[in-house]
Amino acid sequence: MEKDIIRELIKQALAARKNSYAPYSRFRVGAALLDDRGRVFTGVNVENASYPAGLCAERGAVAKAISEGAAGFRAIAIVGGPDHEGDALSSYCPPCGICRQALSEHCGKEMQVILARTPDDYSIYQLCELLPLSFSL
Repeated sequence: MEKDIIRELIKQALAARKNSYAPYSRFRVGAALLDDRGRVFTGVNVENASYPAGLCAERGAVAKAISEGAAGFRAIAIVGGPDHEGDALSSYCPPCGICRQALSEHCGKEMQVILARTPDDYSIYQLCELLPLSFSL
């Protein structure tokens, strides 16, 4: 994947992160999902006082994409960290187990997962590296 596309996905994930609703954990996450037509769908974590009812950024982006008829996903950029870090993220934010499984089902095991702190500081994995034994029917 071209470096310019990767940087743009990360920028969109960082911008989306600012819209996160995280009053309980104060841990904001943004995601930008790229489909095979070049469209980008963003998502943010949306918490709820009933904790299990919250939604992760990655699954939010997948739901948004599917609701708009998208399929054939190529990559997702994920950024996240505590409020107090602002835009200066101190570490990568890998997807949780539920998100890994959802990405595996909807995006495929070979999809690229970009974990980033900035547009120039990132690491790329294939989803199968993050979830080597995914569940499927």
